[in-house]
Amino acid sequence: MQGRGVYCLNVGGIQINQAVTDAFLQALTPAAVEATQLAICQLEADHDAALGQWRLTVERARYEAERAERQYRAVEPENRLVARGLESEWEKRLRDLAAAEAELERRQQRRPRTLSPEERNRIRALGSDLRKVWTAPTTTDRDRKELLRTLLEEVIVTVFRPEHRAHLTLRWLGGALTELDLPLPRSQPRGLRTSEDTISLLPRLAALYPDDVIAGILNRQGRRTATGERFTANQVGSLRRYRGIPRFVPPAQSPQGEVVPIRRAAQILGMNISTIHRWLAEGFIAGEQVTPGAPWQIRITDELRSRIVEQAPAEYLPMLETTMKLGVSRQTVLQRVKRGELQAMLVTCGRRKGLRIRVLDDQPKLFVTTS
Repeated sequence: MQGRGVYCLNVGGIQINQAVTDAFLQALTPAAVEATQLAICQLEADHDAALGQWRLTVERARYEAERAERQYRAVEPENRLVARGLESEWEKRLRDLAAAEAELERRQQRRPRTLSPEERNRIRALGSDLRKVWTAPTTTDRDRKELLRTLLEEVIVTVFRPEHRAHLTLRWLGGALTELDLPLPRSQPRGLRTSEDTISLLPRLAALYPDDVIAGILNRQGRRTATGERFTANQVGSLRRYRGIPRFVPPAQSPQGEVVPIRRAAQILGMNISTIHRWLAEGFIAGEQVTPGAPWQIRITDELRSRIVEQAPAEYLPMLETTMKLGVSRQTVLQRVKRGELQAMLVTCGRRKGLRIRVLDDQPKLFVTTS
């Protein structure tokens, strides 16, 4: 928030819920119920006494207003100066009367809500066995909320983050307050972690390039390590070994296919240069560099040509249909394609150009339940 370092407040509710529940059940013991009824009666009596004082104030203001009116009407018309003073006094008494009546009305509307006789009888009946009812398997969360609302009006939570504690203020129906101090668990800060997108891209790169070249590729894409630094060969190697990803092994035979710049590859494959760059960045196409930072080159192989077609087979579906059939998001589908779990083709002709994903009926879902 405007550079002030203010974050959204979040706090676990398990301990708070338990503390409120214990206070609620303790308040519903037979002795506590009777004490609550006495407190409510005392509160009603105090409120009625205060209203009685304000009613007397209204009566006194009304008497003064009527007295000022009588004095004004009794003065002789010839005494204009005296009549003007009495008229001002009468108007002042009328304003005092209006203010007193308005205050009385406001205080009457602020009368605290009290429990009805039926509600009191229900609470007394449940007081002794309420804990069993509360913990019964047949009692739902909705039932528990309705029970809480019979006595609790609101719960105010104040979190003291440096002290790892929370202060609870329970406002009961009738106006009574209960204050509780509750220790909060000390949450452990989340450890440093490399982005999932970089981790999913690393196996595909490790199958084609050594660690120093991979570091150059990741840096060109603007990726950073878990600590926010640029990648080096040592950092790529450490991340690869930690994730159990095998290192790059040069092939025994030279790879087949012509190596061409990106612009020439776009002409050969019938694609846009921007699409080549996007597929290269997302890991769908393997690129080569003489040295990190050098221009990218694409090896035109039969496998690459087979992935760019004018019309895809029936089992290859558009992205929208793929997400609906697999029940996952578009980003998840792209991640699985980059990891080699799904096969993809690029359709370059027709009105529905774009990526097609091979989806089989036995394709595993994102969430697989096992018995």
